[in-house]
Amino acid sequence: MPILSWLIRPLLFLAAIIASWFVAEDAANFGVVQMVVAVLLIAGLVALAAFWEGVVEWWRERRS
Repeated sequence: MPILSWLIRPLLFLAAIIASWFVAEDAANFGVVQMVVAVLLIAGLVALAAFWEGVVEWWRERRS
């Protein structure tokens, strides 16, 4: 489990920073907003990993 917590803690830290832009940290729904942001970050990372080759090719074509 320590390796999993090394991956999750920075993600939740980043999600807390982003969620605090929209909701006060002492609000009752801050945890819910933080988890929604974390799920969106995970989905973005998975999408980036899935389409990595296409993204790299798109950047190479754009630079040329």
